[in-house]
Formats: sequence, structure tokens, C-alpha cells
Amino acid sequence: MKEWWVTSGTDALMVLASVVVVYLSIIAFTRIAGLRSFSQMSAFDFAMTIALGTIFASTVLSADPPVLRGLVGLVGLYVCQATIALGRRKKAFKRLVDNQPRLLMVDGELITEALLASRMTEDDLRAKLREANVLQYDQVRAVVLETTGDVSVLHADDATPLDPALLHDVQGAERLTTV
Repeated sequence: MKEWWVTSGTDALMVLASVVVVYLSIIAFTRIAGLRSFSQMSAFDFAMTIALGTIFASTVLSADPPVLRGLVGLVGLYVCQATIALGRRKKAFKRLVDNQPRLLMVDGELITEALLASRMTEDDLRAKLREANVLQYDQVRAVVLETTGDVSVLHADDATPLDPALLHDVQGAERLTTV
């Protein structure tokens, strides 16, 4: 039971040293690779964030992996992330690594089949509408399930038309009737 609560001074210093080295390395690598490393714009960005946290935690809290192995893992992640970000400039590659955003609601009308395909319920959608301060369905111009899993609610209190360019590459955007 004691091992659960107590550690040696040497172990504590090693953890602190590891934290400093790995933390500063993450900052340096992010400065080189850019802030995209921490964005959540796509599924691979989300995976990058989770993997960074995992490598950080495992490297600083135990002797295995050693700090150098953790740093090599971080470099590998940043290289993969940069490679995928560059590859996404090609449409075929982008389709391979990214989900396509999906229209869930347009002009105040739910798109039931899109909700089913997205494994969302109407209750899930209503919660997102409330978060977006929607008071009436007719305020909603469009609701989009983004590639990251976030839900974007485009709404207005008046009859402001929705610019179709905002729904470029959104699955189901052909349903848009207000222009």
C-alpha cells in the first residue's frame, strides 16, 4: 500500500526531469510543425492530440520508454502529421483520411436519414441546437456534423439566406433551398 502513495526522491526528480525535457520538446516540435499539431480539424488531428498525450504521459511517468525513445516517438508523430497535412491537399488522399461533413438539418427541417447514418438521435441534435441558442427551428438555416464530430449550427433570427459556399463538400448540401 505504501508504494501506491510514496516514491523515492530520485524517482521524483527523474519524473520532473522527464517532464521538462518532453514538455520543452513538444513546444519546440510544435513551433517547427505549426499549431495545426494541436488543432482538431479532422480525425487525424484528433488522433495526433491523443497520441501526443499518451507518449507524454508514458515517457514521464515510467522508466520505460526511456526519454530518448519517447522523443523519437514524438518526432515520428509530428512527421506523420505533417505528411498527412500535406497529402490532404490532394482530393483523393483527403477523401481517404477525412470523414465528409454531413448535413443534419436544413431550413428548420430535420434530415432523419442523415441522423441515422451519423448515429445521432433527435435528442442529440436538440441539445446542440440549445447550445447554439436556437429558439425556433425556423431560425436554423443548416446543421452540419463536421469531420471532427463537432456539430455546427448556422442560424439567424431573420430570413438571412445561407451562402451555399459554406456547405461546400458537405454531404447532403444539395438539399439547400434558401439562396
